[in-house]
Amino acid sequence: MIRVAVIDDHPIARHGVEQMLADAFEVVASVATAAELVALGTRLRADVIIMDLYHDGELPCLAAIADLAAVARVLVISASGQASDVIGAIQAGASGYVTKHAETDMFVAAVRTVAAGGFAMSSQLADILQAGFAIQPPATSPAAELSAREEETLGLIAKGLTHSQVATRMGVTKATVDTYVERIRAKLQVGNKAELTRAALARSARPGERA
Repeated sequence: MIRVAVIDDHPIARHGVEQMLADAFEVVASVATAAELVALGTRLRADVIIMDLYHDGELPCLAAIADLAAVARVLVISASGQASDVIGAIQAGASGYVTKHAETDMFVAAVRTVAAGGFAMSSQLADILQAGFAIQPPATSPAAELSAREEETLGLIAKGLTHSQVATRMGVTKATVDTYVERIRAKLQVGNKAELTRAALARSARPGERA
């Protein structure tokens, strides 16, 4: 069973997240701050750490995301849907971002996607991200030349589709999509799915790039 840890400084909200997850996952910790989780040592046992972006003051906990992402996959939940917050969390290393308005089924699916090594985000947030990157592009914005099919693959990945879903949408085999992704990673010099998604969103936001 997928093991999750929950970080939220609002007890009622934290309990609500626990209740949503209890039937599908093993909740190994539920704390108010990232520091508490580190003190417990439980972060080394969690497959996914689900954390509120603003759980330790008035600023987004980007440093905590970066620290926790080094030992587990991080799924951010937040009431904020602002582009700066979404971009900041992803650039800090988060493997997904969902708002607290998300339905239970979508939230559970996001946890499963992140635990499996994927990247989870609603289409609405993806649109917000693209707009945010268009206004404030990341410092490293790969401009490698991709083929039309590679661009199409990258665009679908930016929307949160898995390789199998991309293959179905494009009418090719999953093995073909895997090959496209390996070529894209080599050209853009990115590693994991989160980095690939960040690159995809950045490219789709630039004038002249395909969405």
